[in-house]
Amino acid sequence: MFIERTSVGLDVHARSVAAAAIDGVTGELLRTKLTPSYDHVRSWLGDLPGPVAVTYEAGPTGFGLYRHLVAAGIRCEVVAPSKVQKPAGDRVKTDAKDAVHLARLLRLDEITAVSIPTVGQEAARDLVRAREDCRGDLMRARHRLSKLLLRHGIVYYGGNAWTGKHDMWLRNEALAQLSTRPTRMTFDADYETVLATKARRDRLDAAIEEMAADSEFTPIVRRLGCLRGVSALTGFGLAVEIGDWHRFTGNTIGSFVGLIPAEYSSGSSRTLGPITKTGNGHARRLLVEAAWHHRPRYRIGKTMRDRWDLAPAAARARGDEGNHRLHQRWVRFIDRRKRSTVANVAIARELAGWCWSLAVLDDS
Repeated sequence: MFIERTSVGLDVHARSVAAAAIDGVTGELLRTKLTPSYDHVRSWLGDLPGPVAVTYEAGPTGFGLYRHLVAAGIRCEVVAPSKVQKPAGDRVKTDAKDAVHLARLLRLDEITAVSIPTVGQEAARDLVRAREDCRGDLMRARHRLSKLLLRHGIVYYGGNAWTGKHDMWLRNEALAQLSTRPTRMTFDADYETVLATKARRDRLDAAIEEMAADSEFTPIVRRLGCLRGVSALTGFGLAVEIGDWHRFTGNTIGSFVGLIPAEYSSGSSRTLGPITKTGNGHARRLLVEAAWHHRPRYRIGKTMRDRWDLAPAAARARGDEGNHRLHQRWVRFIDRRKRSTVANVAIARELAGWCWSLAVLDDS
């Protein structure tokens, strides 16, 4: 329930801040334009009739303003942009109007706030996303090199690509088949990019594994590792991207990562579409990739036993139960001749629920 006297909406940009304040006693509406300086914003808020509550939309400017205002004793809410209610007939959008709209929604208590990560969690999230960007860069660099060779009719038939054997083939046979000097220079540039990007990815992997072994996220990572397909990298990525797992239940976690089907229903008609793909896309990709590991027959190998040795007994039992359940789901989908990609998304949605049950499990 909104209890402050003045509600303030801020439309925050990199070089400007549009502000609007509504006095709940007099009904006065005050608008102004501020610089993005935290001290300037706080000074302007200090001149308003108190107490004051502030809201702004989550965006590329991060949570620095939120932390600054909370430290100054001002209640601040960061709104999820996709959940902001907007009039259907409004065809004029300006920063000033957005600020007023946010101030009114705050006074009506009609905002959906996002979960604010801690400084440590945000730093770990930056590291995980840097690794994700590096993975994409490596994939593009490899495609660029392989398609250069394909245009010249050079194709590798010696097995899986991007292995040690494939690397020797690239440096010897493939390079020898390139006849012109400009093409060789292009090959050298693309091959050098692949090597440099792979080295950067390996450095990030080592840093993430080091943090996963000794940080505030270590207990969750070890519990999540009791599930097949959830390595230290995957578990750490899920831990920092989800943050506070207690916000969800086993049913709602799938909605947060966009793994539930879209629905268009009216009256007696109910139509289900593809998955929504809303929420955290990185966590969704990790879950979808991990779900493929549950398709082969479930065996408890050395890798799984090593992970179980680091987790409490309750997590091991829960993980073993989840591994059996998810593999049986795969078997039923295969028997029904379900398309594998569709089945895997369904497994990923259930895997998210099993991850949640392990994440909120008490270590004691």
